[in-house]
Amino acid sequence: MITTNPSDVMRRALLKIDDALVFHALDQLNLKSSAKISAVVGVPLRGLQQKRDVTTFATGAPIVAVRAMLELLALDPLEKIIEALGEHAENPTFEQLSEAIDAVQDHGVSTDEVVAVLAFAVGEKFPAANQCRRLLEERTELELPALPEVVAAPTLLAPKKADDELREQRRKRREEEKLKKKAQLASRSLRPSKSTKTQKAPRTTQAASPALEVPEILRRRFIFTPSELETFDPNHPLVGSVVLAEVPFDAVDPMIPEQRSKVRPVVVVAASDGAILALGIYSNQSPSRGLFKAWRRLGLAHVSYVSSERVALVTPTQSLERIGRLSDEEWNSLF
Repeated sequence: MITTNPSDVMRRALLKIDDALVFHALDQLNLKSSAKISAVVGVPLRGLQQKRDVTTFATGAPIVAVRAMLELLALDPLEKIIEALGEHAENPTFEQLSEAIDAVQDHGVSTDEVVAVLAFAVGEKFPAANQCRRLLEERTELELPALPEVVAAPTLLAPKKADDELREQRRKRREEEKLKKKAQLASRSLRPSKSTKTQKAPRTTQAASPALEVPEILRRRFIFTPSELETFDPNHPLVGSVVLAEVPFDAVDPMIPEQRSKVRPVVVVAASDGAILALGIYSNQSPSRGLFKAWRRLGLAHVSYVSSERVALVTPTQSLERIGRLSDEEWNSLF
């Protein structure tokens, strides 16, 4: 049965396609020198190119990277199917699409290439997406495998209890370290002092001083307006996470006026069930953007800058994809 989730369809399709076809298409790209590929796509694709593990990529990579890989595989066969559909290419019926696929397969298009086209159409929500789903479901040779069972990575919406448990574990470790240091100091003070009459001159090296206790770093509080506090929860489990979100452009680009937004990493500073308040992360510097110190640790491909201007994004938080979470020091460096 084909799931209603387009992301799952694309991931399952990539699992079905032969690895050799995936790597043949991937190895044609020069990912290191391509400045047009964003970090959230380029980093996972480079990892796939190096590790040669399609299963891990298909099940765990950001969906934008999986979509990009499918688009690469579907590019040539999609043109052939469109040509075969002719005047029906805009919104074909099931029968018209089925006949066009039969025709291109008779001329050398493989089953794996057909799977790539159909899954990409579902993921991109083409007008014929439902017909593509039906073909994947009804044709035995196009049947998609189930996603394998994987250990779930920490999600954006993990219960707050998990964070509380981690904090409690850290607190206990700090208390244990304090008690251990106190015991060491106490044992030193109880040792009997040696007579100095026959004692040789001390060496130039001094006894090690007790280790100084490192003060705990406190996470700074973000300052919100009253209207923001009415809409967003500053203690939401997403706060401090770096996620992928659709961020609108500040102005319309005259070269591409139809493109009004872009998927980019953002830092969540507050959230609600259906929206987030975030700081955008950009590749270009400006007076309102400061260095994003966690860019390398989070796997971004180049130096990045975080905006001081927050933006409210209405988005289903359950569908957001997490890149990572900022440490206390990284969070405090934002403001």
